[in-house]
Amino acid sequence: MPRAQIKDEKTYQALRREGAGKEKAARIANDAARSSRAATGRKGGKAGAYEDRTKDDLYREAKKIGIEGRSRMTKDELVRALRDR
Repeated sequence: MPRAQIKDEKTYQALRREGAGKEKAARIANDAARSSRAATGRKGGKAGAYEDRTKDDLYREAKKIGIEGRSRMTKDELVRALRDR
């Protein structure tokens, strides 16, 4: 179902299937609709993938943004929580 705040629903859904959080998927989809998809893809990319980070790094990031229950999470759960923030 199309939403008014999402300008490119197809891109949004593809990003969500790939594991992007709701806010990130919306931001990318809306930027892609505003400019070109190629230009959107060239932006950012400075941070490495969560999977390449250690569990301690992920824990510190989760602590910094206030994710609750982080001390009991596995690395995969931390990755999921950080993506869904």
